[in-house]
Amino acid sequence: MTRKRIMAFSGVLVVLAAVIAAVASTATAKPSATTPKLNKPGTLTVGMTLQFKPQMYLNAAGKPAGYDVILLKALAKQMGVKLDIKNLDFNGLIPGLVAKKFDMVSVGLSATPERRKSISFSRPYVPYAQILAAAKSDTTPATIAAWNSSDKTITSLQGSTAEALVKKTFPNATSSSFPDQNAAFLEVSTGRADGIVVENYLLSQFNKSNNNALKEVAFPKPLHVEYGSYAVQKGNLSLAQYLSKYICSIQKSGAMGKAYQATIGAPLPQMPPCK
Repeated sequence: MTRKRIMAFSGVLVVLAAVIAAVASTATAKPSATTPKLNKPGTLTVGMTLQFKPQMYLNAAGKPAGYDVILLKALAKQMGVKLDIKNLDFNGLIPGLVAKKFDMVSVGLSATPERRKSISFSRPYVPYAQILAAAKSDTTPATIAAWNSSDKTITSLQGSTAEALVKKTFPNATSSSFPDQNAAFLEVSTGRADGIVVENYLLSQFNKSNNNALKEVAFPKPLHVEYGSYAVQKGNLSLAQYLSKYICSIQKSGAMGKAYQATIGAPLPQMPPCK
Protein backbone atom coordinates (compact mmCIF):
# COMPACT_ATOMS: atom_id res chain seq x y z
CA MET A 1 0.00 0.00 0.00
CA THR A 2 1.44 3.40 -1.01
CA ARG A 3 1.83 6.32 1.39
CA LYS A 4 -0.99 8.14 -0.44
CA ARG A 5 -3.33 5.15 -0.08
CA ILE A 6 -2.36 4.72 3.58
CA MET A 7 -3.21 8.37 4.26
CA ALA A 8 -6.54 8.06 2.43
CA PHE A 9 -7.38 4.86 4.28
CA SER A 10 -6.49 6.50 7.60
CA GLY A 11 -8.80 9.37 6.75
CA VAL A 12 -11.67 6.98 6.13
CA LEU A 13 -11.02 5.29 9.48
CA VAL A 14 -11.14 8.65 11.25
CA VAL A 15 -14.50 9.49 9.63
CA LEU A 16 -16.00 6.11 10.47
CA ALA A 17 -14.67 6.25 14.02
CA ALA A 18 -16.45 9.58 14.42
CA VAL A 19 -19.68 8.05 13.12
CA ILE A 20 -19.38 5.13 15.55
CA ALA A 21 -18.84 7.57 18.41
CA ALA A 22 -21.85 9.61 17.29
CA VAL A 23 -24.07 6.54 17.16
CA ALA A 24 -22.91 5.37 20.58
CA SER A 25 -23.34 8.79 22.16
CA THR A 26 -26.93 9.15 20.98
CA ALA A 27 -28.01 5.57 21.71
CA THR A 28 -30.02 5.72 24.92
CA ALA A 29 -31.85 2.39 24.82
CA LYS A 30 -31.58 0.65 28.18
CA PRO A 31 -33.48 -2.47 29.29
CA SER A 32 -35.96 -1.41 31.92
CA ALA A 33 -35.62 -4.36 34.24
CA THR A 34 -33.62 -7.15 32.61
CA THR A 35 -30.12 -7.46 31.24
CA PRO A 36 -29.83 -9.03 27.79
CA LYS A 37 -29.04 -12.72 27.98
CA LEU A 38 -25.71 -13.52 26.32
CA ASN A 39 -24.01 -16.87 25.69
CA LYS A 40 -20.83 -15.60 27.30
CA PRO A 41 -21.23 -12.83 29.89
CA GLY A 42 -19.28 -9.75 28.86
CA THR A 43 -19.14 -10.69 25.18
CA LEU A 44 -21.66 -10.06 22.40
CA THR A 45 -21.06 -12.77 19.79
CA VAL A 46 -22.49 -11.94 16.38
CA GLY A 47 -22.84 -14.12 13.27
CA MET A 48 -22.30 -12.25 9.98
CA THR A 49 -21.44 -12.80 6.32
CA LEU A 50 -18.80 -10.18 5.53
CA GLN A 51 -19.18 -10.12 1.75
CA PHE A 52 -21.96 -7.57 1.25
CA LYS A 53 -20.12 -4.28 0.77
CA PRO A 54 -20.98 -1.62 1.86
CA GLN A 55 -23.38 -3.10 4.41
CA MET A 56 -20.85 -5.56 5.85
CA TYR A 57 -17.46 -6.58 4.52
CA LEU A 58 -13.74 -6.88 5.24
CA ASN A 59 -11.86 -3.62 4.58
CA ALA A 60 -8.37 -3.21 3.14
CA ALA A 61 -6.88 -4.06 6.52
CA GLY A 62 -8.93 -7.27 6.72
CA LYS A 63 -11.17 -5.88 9.46
CA PRO A 64 -15.00 -5.96 9.60
CA ALA A 65 -16.51 -2.75 8.22
CA GLY A 66 -19.75 -1.29 6.91
CA TYR A 67 -23.14 -0.12 8.11
CA ASP A 68 -23.88 -3.16 10.28
CA VAL A 69 -20.45 -3.06 11.87
CA ILE A 70 -20.78 0.59 12.84
CA LEU A 71 -24.10 -0.09 14.55
CA LEU A 72 -22.73 -3.19 16.31
CA LYS A 73 -19.63 -1.42 17.62
CA ALA A 74 -21.81 1.33 19.06
CA LEU A 75 -24.17 -1.28 20.51
CA ALA A 76 -21.34 -3.17 22.21
CA LYS A 77 -19.96 0.07 23.59
CA GLN A 78 -23.35 0.98 25.04
CA MET A 79 -23.74 -2.48 26.57
CA GLY A 80 -20.22 -2.37 27.99
CA VAL A 81 -19.25 -5.67 26.40
CA LYS A 82 -16.67 -7.02 23.95
CA LEU A 83 -17.82 -7.49 20.34
CA ASP A 84 -16.91 -10.84 18.78
CA ILE A 85 -17.85 -11.13 15.08
CA LYS A 86 -18.02 -14.60 13.52
CA ASN A 87 -17.72 -14.49 9.72
CA LEU A 88 -19.31 -17.42 7.86
CA ASP A 89 -21.39 -18.31 4.80
CA PHE A 90 -24.95 -17.01 4.75
CA ASN A 91 -26.38 -20.53 4.86
CA GLY A 92 -24.67 -21.19 8.18
CA LEU A 93 -26.11 -18.20 10.03
CA ILE A 94 -29.52 -19.47 11.12
CA PRO A 95 -28.30 -23.02 11.94
CA GLY A 96 -25.46 -21.48 13.93
CA LEU A 97 -27.84 -19.23 15.85
CA VAL A 98 -30.16 -22.16 16.59
CA ALA A 99 -27.13 -24.14 17.82
CA LYS A 100 -26.27 -21.19 20.11
CA LYS A 101 -22.90 -20.54 18.49
CA PHE A 102 -23.60 -16.80 18.75
CA ASP A 103 -26.03 -14.43 20.46
CA MET A 104 -27.41 -12.76 17.36
CA VAL A 105 -27.19 -12.56 13.59
CA SER A 106 -26.57 -9.22 11.90
CA VAL A 107 -27.09 -9.65 8.18
CA GLY A 108 -30.41 -7.90 7.65
CA LEU A 109 -32.65 -10.98 7.75
CA SER A 110 -36.30 -10.57 6.84
CA ALA A 111 -38.54 -11.74 9.69
CA THR A 112 -40.50 -14.27 7.65
CA PRO A 113 -43.07 -16.59 9.26
CA GLU A 114 -40.90 -19.60 8.39
CA ARG A 115 -37.84 -18.12 10.09
CA ARG A 116 -39.87 -17.12 13.14
CA LYS A 117 -40.46 -20.83 13.78
CA SER A 118 -36.83 -21.26 14.83
CA ILE A 119 -35.50 -17.79 15.76
CA SER A 120 -36.73 -14.45 17.12
CA PHE A 121 -36.28 -10.95 15.72
CA SER A 122 -35.79 -7.31 16.69
CA ARG A 123 -37.55 -4.48 14.91
CA PRO A 124 -36.09 -3.57 11.46
CA TYR A 125 -32.78 -1.71 11.27
CA VAL A 126 -31.96 -1.71 7.53
CA PRO A 127 -34.06 -1.16 4.37
CA TYR A 128 -33.77 -3.17 1.12
CA ALA A 129 -35.15 -2.82 -2.40
CA GLN A 130 -35.02 -6.10 -4.34
CA ILE A 131 -34.48 -5.62 -8.08
CA LEU A 132 -33.67 -7.73 -11.14
CA ALA A 133 -30.35 -7.07 -12.89
CA ALA A 134 -29.14 -8.31 -16.27
CA ALA A 135 -26.20 -7.83 -18.63
CA LYS A 136 -25.97 -4.34 -20.14
CA SER A 137 -26.51 -5.83 -23.60
CA ASP A 138 -29.67 -7.72 -22.63
CA THR A 139 -32.71 -6.73 -24.72
CA THR A 140 -35.44 -8.65 -22.88
CA PRO A 141 -38.52 -6.42 -22.38
CA ALA A 142 -38.82 -5.04 -18.85
CA THR A 143 -41.93 -7.03 -17.96
CA ILE A 144 -42.49 -9.84 -15.50
CA ALA A 145 -44.05 -11.93 -18.27
CA ALA A 146 -40.97 -11.65 -20.49
CA TRP A 147 -38.68 -12.80 -17.69
CA ASN A 148 -41.04 -15.49 -16.40
CA SER A 149 -39.95 -17.83 -19.15
CA SER A 150 -38.46 -21.33 -19.30
CA ASP A 151 -35.56 -20.02 -21.35
CA LYS A 152 -34.43 -17.71 -18.53
CA THR A 153 -32.06 -18.57 -15.67
CA ILE A 154 -32.14 -16.22 -12.70
CA THR A 155 -29.60 -16.37 -9.87
CA SER A 156 -29.74 -15.33 -6.22
CA LEU A 157 -28.03 -15.84 -2.87
CA GLN A 158 -28.80 -19.30 -1.55
CA GLY A 159 -31.25 -19.34 1.37
CA SER A 160 -32.11 -15.64 1.02
CA THR A 161 -35.44 -13.92 0.49
CA ALA A 162 -34.14 -13.08 -3.00
CA GLU A 163 -34.13 -16.80 -3.79
CA ALA A 164 -37.72 -17.12 -2.58
CA LEU A 165 -38.65 -14.05 -4.65
CA VAL A 166 -37.18 -15.61 -7.80
CA LYS A 167 -39.29 -18.72 -7.34
CA LYS A 168 -42.43 -16.74 -6.55
CA THR A 169 -42.16 -14.03 -9.22
CA PHE A 170 -40.59 -16.07 -12.02
CA PRO A 171 -41.87 -19.65 -11.45
CA ASN A 172 -41.32 -20.65 -15.09
CA ALA A 173 -37.67 -19.56 -15.10
CA THR A 174 -34.82 -21.68 -13.76
CA SER A 175 -33.81 -20.58 -10.27
CA SER A 176 -30.07 -20.97 -9.66
CA SER A 177 -28.82 -20.01 -6.19
CA PHE A 178 -25.28 -19.77 -4.81
CA PRO A 179 -23.82 -19.69 -1.28
CA ASP A 180 -21.61 -16.77 -2.34
CA GLN A 181 -23.16 -13.50 -3.52
CA ASN A 182 -20.33 -12.69 -5.92
CA ALA A 183 -20.70 -16.08 -7.61
CA ALA A 184 -24.37 -15.30 -8.28
CA PHE A 185 -23.33 -12.00 -9.91
CA LEU A 186 -20.60 -13.61 -12.00
CA GLU A 187 -23.02 -16.14 -13.48
CA VAL A 188 -24.84 -13.22 -15.08
CA SER A 189 -21.85 -11.08 -16.03
CA THR A 190 -20.20 -14.06 -17.77
CA GLY A 191 -23.36 -15.04 -19.65
CA ARG A 192 -24.06 -18.32 -17.84
CA ALA A 193 -27.32 -16.88 -16.47
CA ASP A 194 -29.72 -14.20 -17.66
CA GLY A 195 -30.48 -12.22 -14.52
CA ILE A 196 -30.02 -11.90 -10.77
CA VAL A 197 -32.46 -10.83 -8.07
CA VAL A 198 -30.53 -8.78 -5.54
CA GLU A 199 -30.64 -5.67 -3.37
CA ASN A 200 -30.12 -2.48 -5.38
CA TYR A 201 -27.10 -1.30 -3.38
CA LEU A 202 -25.30 -4.62 -3.93
CA LEU A 203 -25.72 -4.19 -7.68
CA SER A 204 -24.15 -0.74 -7.41
CA GLN A 205 -21.17 -2.14 -5.51
CA PHE A 206 -20.67 -4.97 -7.99
CA ASN A 207 -20.74 -2.57 -10.93
CA LYS A 208 -18.12 -0.32 -9.33
CA SER A 209 -15.67 -3.21 -9.39
CA ASN A 210 -16.75 -4.70 -12.71
CA ASN A 211 -16.93 -1.83 -15.19
CA ASN A 212 -20.72 -1.49 -14.94
CA ALA A 213 -21.21 -4.97 -16.39
CA LEU A 214 -24.84 -5.20 -15.30
CA LYS A 215 -27.91 -2.99 -15.39
CA GLU A 216 -31.13 -2.86 -13.42
CA VAL A 217 -34.06 -4.15 -15.44
CA ALA A 218 -36.39 -1.16 -15.76
CA PHE A 219 -39.54 -2.50 -14.16
CA PRO A 220 -41.98 0.26 -13.06
CA LYS A 221 -41.07 -0.43 -9.42
CA PRO A 222 -38.78 -2.71 -7.39
CA LEU A 223 -39.77 -6.35 -7.22
CA HIS A 224 -40.10 -5.97 -3.48
CA VAL A 225 -39.21 -3.53 -0.71
CA GLU A 226 -38.48 -5.04 2.66
CA TYR A 227 -36.61 -4.41 5.89
CA GLY A 228 -33.93 -6.44 7.62
CA SER A 229 -33.87 -7.17 11.34
CA TYR A 230 -31.45 -8.57 13.88
CA ALA A 231 -32.07 -12.24 14.69
CA VAL A 232 -31.62 -13.79 18.14
CA GLN A 233 -32.06 -17.22 19.63
CA LYS A 234 -35.69 -18.30 19.83
CA GLY A 235 -37.34 -16.85 22.91
CA ASN A 236 -34.45 -14.58 23.95
CA LEU A 237 -36.84 -11.67 24.39
CA SER A 238 -34.53 -9.73 26.71
CA LEU A 239 -31.98 -9.34 23.91
CA ALA A 240 -34.61 -8.84 21.17
CA GLN A 241 -36.29 -6.07 23.17
CA TYR A 242 -32.97 -4.44 24.03
CA LEU A 243 -32.01 -4.40 20.35
CA SER A 244 -35.36 -2.91 19.36
CA LYS A 245 -34.97 -0.11 21.90
CA TYR A 246 -31.45 0.54 20.67
CA ILE A 247 -32.65 0.72 17.06
CA CYS A 248 -35.42 3.17 17.93
CA SER A 249 -32.98 5.30 19.89
CA ILE A 250 -30.51 5.75 17.03
CA GLN A 251 -33.33 6.06 14.50
CA LYS A 252 -35.00 8.91 16.39
CA SER A 253 -31.72 10.69 17.11
CA GLY A 254 -30.62 10.65 13.48
CA ALA A 255 -27.50 8.60 14.23
CA MET A 256 -28.82 5.71 12.12
CA GLY A 257 -29.12 8.06 9.16
CA LYS A 258 -25.54 9.28 9.64
CA ALA A 259 -24.22 5.72 9.70
CA TYR A 260 -26.23 4.83 6.59
CA GLN A 261 -25.04 7.90 4.68
CA ALA A 262 -21.41 7.31 5.69
CA THR A 263 -21.39 3.70 4.51
CA ILE A 264 -24.10 3.21 1.88
CA GLY A 265 -23.56 6.66 0.40
CA ALA A 266 -27.25 7.61 0.23
CA PRO A 267 -29.92 9.09 2.50
CA LEU A 268 -31.62 6.59 4.79
CA PRO A 269 -34.98 5.54 3.28
CA GLN A 270 -38.07 5.88 5.43
CA MET A 271 -38.05 3.35 8.24
CA PRO A 272 -41.05 1.91 10.13
CA PRO A 273 -41.97 4.47 12.82
CA CYS A 274 -41.07 3.88 16.45
CA LYS A 275 -43.95 4.06 18.90
